[in-house]
Amino acid sequence: MGKVLQIGAGGVGTVVAHKMAHLPEIFSEITLASRTKAKCDAVAAAIGGGRIQTAQVDADNVDELIALINKVKPDLVVNVALPYQDLTIMDACLATGVSYLDTANYEPKDVAHFEYSWQWAYKEHFEKAGLTAILGCGFDPGVSGVFTAYAAKHHFDEIHYLDIVDCNAGNHHKAFATNFNPEINIREITQKGRYYKDGKWIQTGALEIHKALTYPNIGPRDSYLMYHEELESLVKNFPTIKQARFWMTFGQEYLTHLRVIQDIGMARIDEVDYNGVKIVPLQFLKAVLPNPQDLGANYEGETSIGCRIRGIKDGKERTYYIYNNCSHQEAYKETGMQAVSYTTGVPAALGAEMFMKGIWKKPGVWNVEDFDPDPFLARLGEQGLPWVEQFDIDLEL
Repeated sequence: MGKVLQIGAGGVGTVVAHKMAHLPEIFSEITLASRTKAKCDAVAAAIGGGRIQTAQVDADNVDELIALINKVKPDLVVNVALPYQDLTIMDACLATGVSYLDTANYEPKDVAHFEYSWQWAYKEHFEKAGLTAILGCGFDPGVSGVFTAYAAKHHFDEIHYLDIVDCNAGNHHKAFATNFNPEINIREITQKGRYYKDGKWIQTGALEIHKALTYPNIGPRDSYLMYHEELESLVKNFPTIKQARFWMTFGQEYLTHLRVIQDIGMARIDEVDYNGVKIVPLQFLKAVLPNPQDLGANYEGETSIGCRIRGIKDGKERTYYIYNNCSHQEAYKETGMQAVSYTTGVPAALGAEMFMKGIWKKPGVWNVEDFDPDPFLARLGEQGLPWVEQFDIDLEL
């Protein structure tokens, strides 16, 4: 049992708060903070029961973060704010002697580029302070790393080929909308692709490589090779991997809108002058696009995210597919959020539970696959994300 400070009250944050609030035996006190306190108040009121306290904080401001952490005195800070704010929140945790958990790695505001080096550089600082930092505890990154660790522990002597496959077969009935923060989403999708092969990183054009993959209960969907941050930690932690790739599905209408957004300059992340005011086009676009938090009510269909793995067990080649399918409608019924927020928020709350129980707790900065996957997966289905295993099948990759 312990106290937690959650920073971030968007779609994912709503799910995290909902899940933690329903575990009073684990989380004795919950404080939810954001730049806009009214958003936190709305989340707390929707959950009810007086379980959640709220506060205002600018997560870009280390001094404000330190003051809030010292006031709340939590055992853990759960960061579901923006990736730009990871380092300021980690700095505040070090200054106040509090452990840390997030769902996405740091990226600088002025460059659409993300890697773990900035956060891994904190490892010695957290070790010396006796604090735990758990990185990337969403679904991908997050459960995808736990799935891989589980496969390595139970089903393979060596993992050789890893493909993380992410399908959203839902329909939100909007002409164009992103399933999480539009600014982060579009930055991620429009960058160059990258995958790991034979000890090297190979760069591709944005969404240049694609093929149809078949997803359980969904069928074939065009899937596009992208770079995703968990590849960086997984090839480091499982050095037998010869090739690691990440695939995500996109519909043609979505890609057409995305191409137009890029062509007319609305995906730019540098400032432009508009009538004497400096604005960032992508941030302006975010303001006029549908709020991902508002998509759930009319969202139909489901997501399917998993790992397709090929390797060796007892001298023989084995293939393995471990995945979760999540219904948008069921996620909305429980939390008021769609499945993309749900699949990220549930693992974050569960990672916080693992920390509070002392299961995922050791000084330093760690990715989720650095911990024992078994207790996490034992609870994942109970918390709303059941998983399925298939052995010795055609992986299509």
